[in-house]
Amino acid sequence: MQQFIARLTVETRGRSLLDVTRRVAEILSEEGAREGLLTLFIRHTSASLLIQENADPDVRADLLDALDRLAPQNAPYRHDSEGPDDMPAHVKTAVTGTNLSVPVAEGRMLLGTWQGIYVAEHRARPHRREVVLHFVGALTDR
Repeated sequence: MQQFIARLTVETRGRSLLDVTRRVAEILSEEGAREGLLTLFIRHTSASLLIQENADPDVRADLLDALDRLAPQNAPYRHDSEGPDDMPAHVKTAVTGTNLSVPVAEGRMLLGTWQGIYVAEHRARPHRREVVLHFVGALTDR
């Protein structure tokens, strides 16, 4: 059994879902991943990771709107030192999660036809986010 750890830096535009599927696939290819399990972990408490539909952009817009309804900015939060979007971002991260596991076979992630990996930025302003990739399994001989 072999493993590698890589980091992916993502520049967000504020509240959005950013598709990082291609960038993750490139890292797997560069590192020679063949068969195993990929774990992704975002190192933040106000952004999260999702596997979501990658075909219809309305799905992503509707999902962001639903999360806003779940954790509205105007709710009476105690934690507000970083602005009105901060505590709602923490709630959204708690609901959606900070890690994903994706099986890999023949060097490719076994995502479904319409699935993509997204960084969900829950804050209103742009941020630099870091995603850690940890692969455990078989690597190609180099």
